[in-house]
Amino acid sequence: MDYSFILKMFAGVGMFLFAISLIEDALKQSAGRMFKLLMKRYTRHNSTAVLTGVIVTGILQSSSMVSLIILAFVGAGVLTTRNALAVVLGANIGTTISNWLVVAFGFKVNIEPFCYPAVGLAGLGLVLFANHYRLKSAMHILMGVGLLFIGIGWIRSGAEEQVMKFDLSQYTGYSLFTYLIFGFILTSFIQSSSATMTIALSALNAGIIGLPVAVSVVIGAEVGTTIKVMIGSVSGNAAKKRLALGNFLFNIFTAILSFIFLKQILILLSSIFLIHDPLITLVAFQSFINVVSVLLLFPLLNRFAKFLEQRFKSSETSAAAFISHASINETESATDLFDKEVRYFVNNVMLFNLEAFGEDDNALKQEKEYAVTNKKKKFFSKSFFEKYEWLKELQGELQSFYIKLQTAKLTEQQSLQLDQLISAARSAMHAAKSVKDVYRNISDLERSSKNIKYQFYLRLKAEMEKLYSQLHVLGRAQDGIAFEQLKLLLNDLQDNYTLALKEFYANSQETSLADLDITTTLNFHRELFGSHKAMLMAIKDLVLDSQQAQGFKEIPVYLT
Repeated sequence: MDYSFILKMFAGVGMFLFAISLIEDALKQSAGRMFKLLMKRYTRHNSTAVLTGVIVTGILQSSSMVSLIILAFVGAGVLTTRNALAVVLGANIGTTISNWLVVAFGFKVNIEPFCYPAVGLAGLGLVLFANHYRLKSAMHILMGVGLLFIGIGWIRSGAEEQVMKFDLSQYTGYSLFTYLIFGFILTSFIQSSSATMTIALSALNAGIIGLPVAVSVVIGAEVGTTIKVMIGSVSGNAAKKRLALGNFLFNIFTAILSFIFLKQILILLSSIFLIHDPLITLVAFQSFINVVSVLLLFPLLNRFAKFLEQRFKSSETSAAAFISHASINETESATDLFDKEVRYFVNNVMLFNLEAFGEDDNALKQEKEYAVTNKKKKFFSKSFFEKYEWLKELQGELQSFYIKLQTAKLTEQQSLQLDQLISAARSAMHAAKSVKDVYRNISDLERSSKNIKYQFYLRLKAEMEKLYSQLHVLGRAQDGIAFEQLKLLLNDLQDNYTLALKEFYANSQETSLADLDITTTLNFHRELFGSHKAMLMAIKDLVLDSQQAQGFKEIPVYLT
């Protein structure tokens, strides 16, 4: 039996999803900041927040992407749960705009023939304008739009071929609820309600399913599209979990309401709005139920937000291990806990930086004071970039606690100690950011087929292992010899940097190495050198007293 039509539909769905991803990424890179500023500025009131959700999602054409951006804002404390919910409500309406475009241009007008030259032009533009940021983004969007409608064409033609080869009576025996579950599972898997809508439109257009069945699939998709946001909130703080739950409950409410009144809504659309075309009816149904659901929930938005705020405790996912429950009124205890938290933070930054080079330092990892805490915080189960985001979150909590402590009655000694500790945290975060910025360079050097680059990588890796081993020992020191040892380490660091540069230049003269390779390698080396100095300065602030730390500042530490 010929199943080529199934493969054609499958390829069409894959192309459709890839096209959506391409457009999303291009818009996010070229205009992401503008949309974020828009959401920050116009989400103070419920009505403008809903409208902002509609507009932003209408442009970006991805309610999931908008919801994930909002999720990040809520986690960072930029938006309240109430305002974020209002934006998410608007996003549910905004995402239906793309479906109107799909039914208009993908089914009512065959623009597929025009998409092939568009894709060709975009591909040519990506090669010619590879170094031109804006034009490259525009070519990505053009490529995405072209592939999107080509994908729709393949899905539609595959569905039409199925009609000619199969007895459609086999599809009539299932209940509408079964199709609702199918829409939920499909959307949960492919994470695109727009793709599910396109499949439903294609099946409806080909006569494979009737309008009530297609509507049931789309209702299921309304719930399935929330799964990505739910997953995105799992490792987040309480605020993120509240928003994800609110989004899920809203879509469940919309699905139940629309499924119960499915037939009545279809009659309303045909008799009152005079919509008789099944394709347009399907898209109109989705828009209608989302608009009505927002109107019904909008007056209850404040109460709904209060309900969600009682679901999770904010302390559950605090990145901090020791200062979460500290009282600033107990200044001595608060200072001790702050000291412990900063040391924990510095320890984990060192682990993070070593991981970038594929190193697993057991001495740092098994530090008895922090091993249990890291296991509880699931630090080692996080990906490299998740660890970086977690470190940023912890640094933010340290900064916030430091600011609160400034309002307490501190002794002069406590004030000086706190200043050094927060300086250590800032230096450590700088060290982590520098390594994060060159993470891909590390991977490139490690896998390079050019021996000069690979040997340079091995040298820097060995130097880092030795430096961090020494810093780890010094970080536990409590005596006056630390000053001289740190000074020697700093001099060694500077000498090694200079020597490595000279050797690299000498080897480059003997080996054919592209100009770009030389520049990239040297920039990477300088960035790593800056990271090492920042980490050394963090340890300096942890182990030296205020007078010694001040004396250390008089040493020239930023020679490059």
